[in-house]
Amino acid sequence: MNQQQSSLAGKVAVITGGYGTLCQALAKALADQGVKIAILGRNLEKAQNFASELNKLGAKAIGIKADVLNKEELEQANFEIKEKLGPCDFLINGAGGNHPNGTTTKPIMEEGDLENKSLKTFFDLDLEGFKYVFDLNMLGTLLPTQVFSKEMIGRAECTIINISSVAAIKPLSKVLSYGSAKAAISNFTEWLAVHFSQMGIRVNAIAPGFFLANQNRTLLTNPDGSLTPRGQQIIQNTPLGRFGKPEDLNSTLLWLLDPKSAFVTGIIVPVDGGFTAYSGV
Repeated sequence: MNQQQSSLAGKVAVITGGYGTLCQALAKALADQGVKIAILGRNLEKAQNFASELNKLGAKAIGIKADVLNKEELEQANFEIKEKLGPCDFLINGAGGNHPNGTTTKPIMEEGDLENKSLKTFFDLDLEGFKYVFDLNMLGTLLPTQVFSKEMIGRAECTIINISSVAAIKPLSKVLSYGSAKAAISNFTEWLAVHFSQMGIRVNAIAPGFFLANQNRTLLTNPDGSLTPRGQQIIQNTPLGRFGKPEDLNSTLLWLLDPKSAFVTGIIVPVDGGFTAYSGV
């Protein structure tokens, strides 16, 4: 699109976890609209490398080191962004993830599983693992929002986009900690939309379905590219019959950010190929 025709041109977007697979696609979509972009992440080199890639495409982007669980680092990042790009107009809370210690081995517990020490049942879930996943996703959304939404008070057309998951809508087997955290993000999105409703700040969330990314590739596909049993199960329950491509999220993001969507707040939009609509029969 011609950036001069975009209603988003010149705005400033802060993207946490900005060099992740899905967030890279979102950042490129925003760059195409003339949005100035700050890529935040724990790895400064990755953040700066991706920002450089965006700049080569004609964008104005910077990469900054900031842990979403460290408010001091986030506040320093905010200071740097204001100096180099301007105050935040759009916050995309893209940081998140899962951890094996918050996951059970089997989807459904069976008699005798407690005696099998090689299995991780519900009773074996590690508190620290569970807390790690919950903190990364939920607190890693809360803290950046506290820091960057302050810049939005009293300014027009500011928007927060959280990243939930279909796991928040339909609990997925095995990934208890991840689903719980994403459900909390959905609830937080609705709560904050009401809380900020008179401040001119809209708050919405995108709930991606199953997208192949570095974090889940080995879980869903074999080295030869064929599907694992869990990957097959997912595709069988996705009416469109495929995994999502990162670019599939772009149109939803741009719609939610567009000033013409001024009456849209407090919603969680599934982008899932029909996964949450399908009963399995």
